Amino acid sequence: MMNQVAAFQKELDNILSYWMIFTPDLNNGGFYGKIDHKNNVDPEAPKGSVLNARILWTFSAAYQQNPKPALLNMAKRAYQYIRKYFIDPQYGGVYWTVDYQGKPLDTKKQIYALSFTIYGLTEYYRVSGDEAALELAQQLFLDIEKYSFDLEKGGYLEAFTRDWQELPDLRLSAKDANEKKTMNTHLHVLEAYTNLYRVWKDEFLEKQIRAVIGNFLDHMIDRQNNRLILFFDENWQPKSTTVSYGHDIETSWLLLEAVHVLNDEKLAAQVSQLAISMARAAADGLAQDGSLYYEYEPEADHLVKERHWWVQAEALVGFLNAWQLSGEQIFLDHFENVWQFIQHKIKSDEGEWVWGINDDDTLMPNEDKVGLWKCPYHNSRAMLELIQRFKENHLGLGKFI
Repeated sequence: MMNQVAAFQKELDNILSYWMIFTPDLNNGGFYGKIDHKNNVDPEAPKGSVLNARILWTFSAAYQQNPKPALLNMAKRAYQYIRKYFIDPQYGGVYWTVDYQGKPLDTKKQIYALSFTIYGLTEYYRVSGDEAALELAQQLFLDIEKYSFDLEKGGYLEAFTRDWQELPDLRLSAKDANEKKTMNTHLHVLEAYTNLYRVWKDEFLEKQIRAVIGNFLDHMIDRQNNRLILFFDENWQPKSTTVSYGHDIETSWLLLEAVHVLNDEKLAAQVSQLAISMARAAADGLAQDGSLYYEYEPEADHLVKERHWWVQAEALVGFLNAWQLSGEQIFLDHFENVWQFIQHKIKSDEGEWVWGINDDDTLMPNEDKVGLWKCPYHNSRAMLELIQRFKENHLGLGKFI
């Protein structure tokens, strides 16, 4: 067992070291907004709230697991930058991006970004005890509830202008559908609220966590195939048929984590079975080499055979979780195969993982090592989860390493 834990710890240390060495912006503060796949820094690239919030969470969580001062210093650096530059002092919430000097750039209020900021702030509070960080997380929670929560239909509306008015383009990125409600934002609202509830046992917060879990059970998980529906209008009418294997496997374990934090045994039993079913459905996207493909478009019968870094990271945790719940050997095999693929194809010499691999095993071209979306959150979280699960459950997997 200890050899396996050591392997995950080594990988975690490699990832964290990359971000500590290459990403701090010593001229303008915070962290660089973009480093390309060849490790070239763009010092004037915009800086994203999601990236900075994920850095904050990563180094706070890493310090929780291994209290080295350098890790807490990185978390503090992210916290101070977010507080100074990303928080909107006039209207509340967080900006989507600032320029390389910290000036507001895209000031829209994307609920996804507020959620990740809550997630990072809460984790930072857990390790630092800084009451101001918790208070800011609580205020962002209230912002989401005030402006985004749909009082009539439930769930959360996707995005707003800086002053919380309607926004014609609600998309997180160009590839997303322009719809009022999305699975992705709800998943990370749930993730953020769950982490906040760990340190703030507020009755209204608990009610809203249960409501989001209900949104997944009632609307976002198609019970006929145990896959997620990605986009909806405000009335919960589905607006997408795309299968996202990475989100399916990620949701399978994050949904259960939220239920465990609520300490609801009855709901946990239900969601545990659902997690197994979702993992089994996600396994349809496995390639012959053990990696997990990106997406499938049923209407065009088109399989997107890219293997993205974050999908592999979530597959590690999701398949291990399904094995722990079910004892089915097939899930353990999936877990081991994904790990081997990461070792041979996704890891990089610098430490941070590459964005992804095409189906012919070539590197996906022109994708960032660091960027608005390329972050240390999925892969470091996977390593932290594996270390914790192997230690707590005394797992020994024999042939695994």
